[in-house]
Amino acid sequence: MRMLMVGAALVMMTSAAMTSSVMADDDDAKGAQKLAQQGRDDYWHCLAREYSRDSNQGMTEQDFGRSVAGACPSERQYYRVALLDYLTTQYPNIDAGAHLATANRAVESAQKDIVTAFVKHRPPAK
Repeated sequence: MRMLMVGAALVMMTSAAMTSSVMADDDDAKGAQKLAQQGRDDYWHCLAREYSRDSNQGMTEQDFGRSVAGACPSERQYYRVALLDYLTTQYPNIDAGAHLATANRAVESAQKDIVTAFVKHRPPAK
């Protein structure tokens, strides 16, 4: 149940950002959006698996945050690259550095959300 709640919250975070822009009729743009969404979903599912590990019991917020920051490296990189490609396809006149910064913020936001969920749902200290 917790994993579903975390997953739902994470999906809502960037779904609006990806789907709110006007979709071009171009197949490249649609493909880029699909890959970005798949990358997001894969990364969030991996983070949800990290969240639900029994070994996290008793971790401090800082320790869990460090653990999440290093978790899922291939999923994280795929999400970042796919989102960067999508943004570049949708907004070709915007500087690539701005797109990279946006993709990095999306990754950081997912990590922050999973840490927030961890803190809110961990059992109280005895």
